Amino acid sequence: MSRALSQVWAVVLLLAVTGCATVAPEEQARRNRVLRDYEEALTALRSGNYPEARDRLDAALAVIGSNSAGDASARESRGLFNPESVKTFRGEPYERVMAYYYRGLLYWMDGEPDNARAAFRSAALQDTDPENGITECDWVLLDYLEGLATIKLGGDGRDAWRRATNSARLNPPPPPDPSVNVLFFLEMGRGPVKYADGEFGERLKFRPGTAPDPVAVIHVGDQTLHVGPLDDLTYQATTRGGRVMDHVLQGKAVFKGTTDTLGTAAIVAGSALAIAGNSNATRNAGMGVALAGLVTKAISAATTPAADTRQWSNLPNLLAFAALRLPPGVHTATVEFRSPTGQVRVTRQARFHVVPGRDTVLFLSDRNS
Repeated sequence: MSRALSQVWAVVLLLAVTGCATVAPEEQARRNRVLRDYEEALTALRSGNYPEARDRLDAALAVIGSNSAGDASARESRGLFNPESVKTFRGEPYERVMAYYYRGLLYWMDGEPDNARAAFRSAALQDTDPENGITECDWVLLDYLEGLATIKLGGDGRDAWRRATNSARLNPPPPPDPSVNVLFFLEMGRGPVKYADGEFGERLKFRPGTAPDPVAVIHVGDQTLHVGPLDDLTYQATTRGGRVMDHVLQGKAVFKGTTDTLGTAAIVAGSALAIAGNSNATRNAGMGVALAGLVTKAISAATTPAADTRQWSNLPNLLAFAALRLPPGVHTATVEFRSPTGQVRVTRQARFHVVPGRDTVLFLSDRNS
């Protein structure tokens, strides 16, 4: 029996060591690099530092566009004793969509609508999941911009336009007009916030984002446009292709709960047998059952089903778009971000130069960073 007890305690110690294993801070920082690139890119974009935004987005997209099959950190995160947050961060589908979306508008800003269209198509793919029957994206702007770019490149953008119109939940997108030459990409509010819910924190949930100024009014010369949002990141975070998603690490949570219950039962039964036993053999058998229960409890304690709540923290909540046709020359646009009651909460100004033969792209946010 002493040999058996030694083996049991060896298992307990091994589990304790395994359960306490952590990723070195330098390695975890490397695995969070995409998250930092996302946030730094958006901060640079909002401050007008477009080269920095391009570099950061290209670095992030190189990772999320690569095959994750050989990613050792992903295999680690699927193990029972490691949290999801040890894996290399790539983001939830809506976060990956936004990385491609921002890269697309930067391509268009650089006079490359063909590459912009490719980026918007790549963004749309992030919202699909063919293995689970989700084959269509339902982001309005992605389809709309793909269609507009196609029309401007001399193609037929009607299918994309139809998809955009069918997906519209907040406001209808403007009719695609190939003659527009100034494109306004607008965003409002703060994006949804991830949190872990459930008995073991195994359920990934989202607190809704906020957008106290969901209306933008654009003034350029004698033209005024009232612009409402087309896409809502809170909705997109909780759905995929329009289908509500249940972000649960169910397998780990069930395993943790089951092993904890079985361990408790074994400890109680084994202890009772050891106390009430009328022979050494019976008492030893009871102690063995109780120690097996301890092992099971140790396995349960070391299992970490907690959801990964790392998130792209400076995303907006609402996206909007507008376009104008303006003559060549220097212009000034004033954009008022307004509350539903008409109160102007934030005002942005942009002075820009319209040149023949290419589009001018303006990105304006109600946030500074």
